[in-house]
Amino acid sequence: MPPNSHAVLSASSSHRWLHCNPSARLELEFEDRETSAASEGTAAHALCEHKLKRRLKLRSDRPVSHWDNDEMEQYTDEYVDFVMEQVIRERRRDENTQVLIEQRLDFSCFVPDGFGTGDCLIVSKGRLHIIDFKYGQGVLVEAEDNPQMKLYALGALEQFGEQYQIKKVKMTIFQPRRENVSTWETTAFKLKTWAKKDLKPKAERAFKGEGEYCPGEWCLFCKAAVKCRARAEDKLRLAQTEFKLPPLLTDSEIEQALSKLPDLKKWADEIQEYALQAALGGKEWSGFKLVEGRSVRKYANETKVADAAKAAGYNDIYKQSLISITEMERLMGKKDFEKILGGLVVKPQGKPALVPETDKRPAINVSAKNDFDEIKGDF
Repeated sequence: MPPNSHAVLSASSSHRWLHCNPSARLELEFEDRETSAASEGTAAHALCEHKLKRRLKLRSDRPVSHWDNDEMEQYTDEYVDFVMEQVIRERRRDENTQVLIEQRLDFSCFVPDGFGTGDCLIVSKGRLHIIDFKYGQGVLVEAEDNPQMKLYALGALEQFGEQYQIKKVKMTIFQPRRENVSTWETTAFKLKTWAKKDLKPKAERAFKGEGEYCPGEWCLFCKAAVKCRARAEDKLRLAQTEFKLPPLLTDSEIEQALSKLPDLKKWADEIQEYALQAALGGKEWSGFKLVEGRSVRKYANETKVADAAKAAGYNDIYKQSLISITEMERLMGKKDFEKILGGLVVKPQGKPALVPETDKRPAINVSAKNDFDEIKGDF
């Protein structure tokens, strides 16, 4: 969970500033704007903290939030259950196991003014387990070689490493809305070696705002991404050199373009949204104007519409349908839903999509020409 005050080189943005060192300073020129997703995540974290404290028999007042719903109740319960399983397992091995919740972690010996907050730390003789709760569902987060988790681990090692003689370090990302529980194990020695040889010199450059701007997939949540010149030049270069008519492209050129298209589309959408918001604020863009977008008709008052239709002799004006699967699952809870309706729910085959090899979904085996023609006929 984010700390109350922000470090220039935060753990949560480390994936970005480790690749693009000067981006951390550049982001300071932009104000923080909490999105609804971030607000919802903060509420879920607070609920996790409360529930975990109560399970550990610690005093805690339940937080109040307008985000509370059955889904959040379920996922925060699952998080607490998972944490307690790890705690019980570790206490069987070491009865002096310590559990720390929302622990401030200082890793400033490697990152200037570096600190963060670990959701849950399980510390025992020779071992450290850091568990981070992610409520977001947009981006799948992996624990393996995750720089945010490694920074938290370094902070924990500085605080507890010597006392508990920690040698083994385990890091877990618990992301329930993506059904993702990702765990990675390493050693304290490997972490400190990485910190000295790779992390520290990059962090020092980043803190000073030095180094080269390096656009990449880490630009995703950068506050400067929309106006970043290095990113714009990279995308415009792609547009100028890659997009010839398909018949003129080789297979390798198409493959290269395919790998860059998602980020290019996202960048274009971000530029358009930025310009729109600026125009709504009064800015005039040369060659462009604000217009009213298309809209669809809707009833001004459904009750009055129904009364008027019935008065005119029209009675067949209603339709009835089941609530969505997601709503039904929230209503029943996952266990009852599976027990009562599990055999009545089917998942149709999805529309074929071309994705990078790194995507975890299994490849479709399109071996017969007839199958391929059938797929083409659906478009």
